[in-house]
Amino acid sequence: MNAYPLTIRKRRELAYNHHTNDPVSEMEARSDNHLEIAKASYRDLIIQAEENVYREGLLKTPHRAVKAWDFLTSGYSSDPAEILRAAVFEEDFDNMVLVKDIKFYSLCEHHLLPFFGKVHVAYIPAGRIVGLSKIPRAVDALARRLQVQERLTKEIADVIEETLHPSGVAVAAEAFHMCMMMRGVEKQNSTTATTYFTGSFDSDPKVQERFFNSLRGSVR
Repeated sequence: MNAYPLTIRKRRELAYNHHTNDPVSEMEARSDNHLEIAKASYRDLIIQAEENVYREGLLKTPHRAVKAWDFLTSGYSSDPAEILRAAVFEEDFDNMVLVKDIKFYSLCEHHLLPFFGKVHVAYIPAGRIVGLSKIPRAVDALARRLQVQERLTKEIADVIEETLHPSGVAVAAEAFHMCMMMRGVEKQNSTTATTYFTGSFDSDPKVQERFFNSLRGSVR
């Protein structure tokens, strides 16, 4: 979520919730200072590339880059568990629920380069289900952070486990990593696959096989 400029609603919240002489001005000053520090960092990177930060094409690049960074890391201001809890319903259904081919984009925490792909999420309800659109939203909240694919896969499973308490959760992710494609080994067509299982998906091979059978034909 972009922290600047402050919205009218946010200004009102700050004025109501804080009992200082001028909380809005104080908060704006901190936000403006953060913006300028971030812009200066991007300017330094451009200068290190031996480019002219004052030429037309680059003049507003630091500001645009900060806005892009805020969006790409906006997951830190979202609570995936809260997203799921907003649409939990009691339901007598105990078969597998599978949401396939959820596209995601994230940033590798090692090189700050993108990795992107799709994730498949399944769970077996134990009396409670969740609105289907909330699962992709929770994935986005976790992906829009500095991540590694292994942790992202586990965190998706963990938040569903902790929120719904199902009989089991299965998550499979596959992604292209720009840190392997643009630099380093420069392997253009390699993908990375990760899985994480809890409950019956972990303990029962037949349940796990059902999950993989359901994915066949969609995984490329």
